[in-house]
Amino acid sequence: MKKNYIGIREARINLSRLIRDVRDGMEIIITDRGIPVAKIVPADGQSLSLEERLKNFESCGLIEPGPQVKEPVGSPIELPREFTEQHIRKEGDREESDHE
Repeated sequence: MKKNYIGIREARINLSRLIRDVRDGMEIIITDRGIPVAKIVPADGQSLSLEERLKNFESCGLIEPGPQVKEPVGSPIELPREFTEQHIRKEGDREESDHE
């Protein structure tokens, strides 16, 4: 991988160009008064699963873990159309009687 050394001030001014260079495979070394202090390298984020990316965000403190689900939620149950229509009518009848 090709490396490019650049000072902090120049990096700040040219960040968009540096990101393009990194996308093209270049490694950028940022220096402070000639001493390397940081590195910008291509990210491998695309190869991580959603679960791995969420764990990374949690470990960095960017998000908090949600409640743990002990059992996976099953698939929705498809009801017969007649049952659904009857249920809706009954609910509508109840609402009308509540308002009287």
